[in-house]
Amino acid sequence: SIGLRALAGMYAIGSVVQYVGAITSLVDNLTAFVYTCAGLKTNCQYLAQFYEFLDLPDIKYKGSLTTEKRIDNHYEIEFHNVSFKYPGTDTYALKNFDLKLRVGQRLAVVGMNGSGKTTMIKLLCRLYDPTEGEITLNGINIKKYDYAEYMDLFAVVFQDFKLFALPLGQNVAAAAQVDQERAALCLEKAGFGKRLQGFSQGLDTCLYKEFDKEGVEVSGGEAQKIALARALYKDAPIIVLDEPTAALDPIAESEVYAKFNEIVKAKTAVYISHRLSSCRFCDDIAVFHEGRLVQRGNHEQLLGEKGSKYEELWNAQAQYYQ
Repeated sequence: SIGLRALAGMYAIGSVVQYVGAITSLVDNLTAFVYTCAGLKTNCQYLAQFYEFLDLPDIKYKGSLTTEKRIDNHYEIEFHNVSFKYPGTDTYALKNFDLKLRVGQRLAVVGMNGSGKTTMIKLLCRLYDPTEGEITLNGINIKKYDYAEYMDLFAVVFQDFKLFALPLGQNVAAAAQVDQERAALCLEKAGFGKRLQGFSQGLDTCLYKEFDKEGVEVSGGEAQKIALARALYKDAPIIVLDEPTAALDPIAESEVYAKFNEIVKAKTAVYISHRLSSCRFCDDIAVFHEGRLVQRGNHEQLLGEKGSKYEELWNAQAQYYQ
């Protein structure tokens, strides 16, 4: 054998070690290559589905009208007998829905789960188009507007918002370039100011530790404040908040409500919540039930309607505070 010949001096020991090492490395690399090929074959089937999804045609109609950039933010949106069914279902999520959003209005939208509250927001933001009826902006069907320009009118915080393992400032700005002063002011308004002061790197502090070992973890309530600051940073004329304080403790929630008018200023605000006590700062409340708008008015008016859905929801929640 090679080992015995090496001991007998026929081969240098160093040469034997070199050849054995080379052969072992070759076998290891061939094995790794086979595993990589197998992995590529396995992953390709998922990539095929991914590219198939990306190649799906965008059937949504996109207009070309420009949205007028108004200094007075005079944008009036109206739902005209809108009905909507999600794709693949026969059940209406909204039915014969009429609603007008006036300039500078603070509208609270309340109702039980599945009553159509979030569906209305998705239609407003053109994530879907109505099955029946139409939505107009200043009297013109929203489908006729340039989609990107129309979306610039809205700053939305959905329940399932996402933060990224990037610097805090970029999370707020949703962009690589950050206006530091503006981002810090928005975080302060959203109630994140004290936590920001504790960051040695300020807005350059990375969230989470996926890409930076020095990254910071934030709680659910803190993440919600950052998401709210992101909406404020966009400075759109219409702000939509879908359960914006669901993860906040009662004190932090109270602080957000106390500063709500300062936060939204002259903007039109749509506020969705399950907590009716948090809607009292709004001057208008829309009550949804089973895909329909069943009541509308301020808190005192709605509570005065005996046997109404709003009274039922209010009393169901109020009993836990008595």
